[in-house]
Amino acid sequence: MYEDENVFAIMTINPIAKGHVLVIPTKEVDEWTNVDELTRQKLFTTAHRIAEVQKQIFPCERVALIIAGFEVPHCHIHLIPATSMHDVSFSNAAASVDHDELAKFAEQISRQF
Repeated sequence: MYEDENVFAIMTINPIAKGHVLVIPTKEVDEWTNVDELTRQKLFTTAHRIAEVQKQIFPCERVALIIAGFEVPHCHIHLIPATSMHDVSFSNAAASVDHDELAKFAEQISRQF
C-alpha cells in the first residue's frame, strides 16, 4: 500500500474493522518510545495522511490510532476506522479475512494517498 525508506503501511490480516491499517517502521524497533526522531515523524505523518483517506472511504466518525506494543516485538501503529470505543476493541479482531477485500481496500487507500 505504501512504503518509503523509513516506514511502510499494510492492511492487517486481523482487522478490528474494515479498513484497519498498520503503519510500521522499516527499521526493527521493539517499543515505540525507542523509535528515533526522524522515523517517529515519518510514522505519524504517514498515519495522519492515511487516516484522512480512510475517513473518505470507510463510514466512520474517527480513525482511532492505537500503539499497543504487545502483539509482536516490532513497533507498529494501528489505524482503525471507528464510530465508538467498541469499534476499537481487540476482541473484535477477525480470525480470518477475505484477501481480495483487503487488496481492494489497499488499492482504494493507495489511489487517494
